[in-house]
Amino acid sequence: MKKIKLFCFGFGQVGKYFVKSLINKKVDFELVTTNTKKTTTQEFKNLKFKSFFFSGKDYDPDLIGELNLSNKVLISISPKNQDDLVLKMFKFFLLQNNFDWITYLSATSVYGNKDGNWVDENSKTEPISSRGVARLNAENNWLKHYKNFQLPVQILRLSGIYSLENNIIKRLQKGKLQVVEKRNHFFSRIHVEDIAEILTISLTKFKPGEIFNISDDCPASNEEVAKYASGLTSIVLPKKIYPNDLESKMLKDFYKDSKKISNKKMKLFFNYSLKYPTYKEGLKMIQNHIS
Repeated sequence: MKKIKLFCFGFGQVGKYFVKSLINKKVDFELVTTNTKKTTTQEFKNLKFKSFFFSGKDYDPDLIGELNLSNKVLISISPKNQDDLVLKMFKFFLLQNNFDWITYLSATSVYGNKDGNWVDENSKTEPISSRGVARLNAENNWLKHYKNFQLPVQILRLSGIYSLENNIIKRLQKGKLQVVEKRNHFFSRIHVEDIAEILTISLTKFKPGEIFNISDDCPASNEEVAKYASGLTSIVLPKKIYPNDLESKMLKDFYKDSKKISNKKMKLFFNYSLKYPTYKEGLKMIQNHIS
């Protein structure tokens, strides 16, 4: 594999774990990212890199030169006002370049509510939340540019992400966990380390125009996962509430959707065995690190 120059639009926890995976595997690469404050030189895991200002309609014009020199692009910036900001602002430059790998991180909210049934990549997309609608619009725009201009794009639909830094155990310990009771409510999750591994594998096993669900093997309810976290930590769960009791509109929208995400295509194509096949393995690892 030739030397990688990776350009990350956004550099949150998925991007950081991806870069950490590349470092651990001693991949030869350079990194460039964007942030919403100012252009700076930063360091992550002893890797120095340039991070360029990009926020809405404003960006550091020097960003373009670095984008033109890159061959891999990861997009983890969420849509804003139903617009995908990266395509909106940089479409011309993306179409003029010789990228060989572009990955757009989407979300399984694009499927909408399936009443607790299983969905795969061929299932009908019927988002009911504004975030899900925006994600689907962004996916369709990226895939349009793949079909019309051969832009080498893959779409990863991520389930609910958890990590050592952000997880139900920490919320339970801080007294911020809400246990929501709703019959037949299922959702899927994925540990960020497994996302990073899939991204790394896809650098050499890549098929443009494909969509993959990135999810673990065990869809479950909020209450089921909370009970398991409580058992691991010996912390008593707070009193259960109902979806209508939630103040956050985003969370209310979340509880309108119930579905189980199939990961069969992901495991088959990437020949991948999950590091954390269910929330139980993931939470055990987190508890071992915390305790």
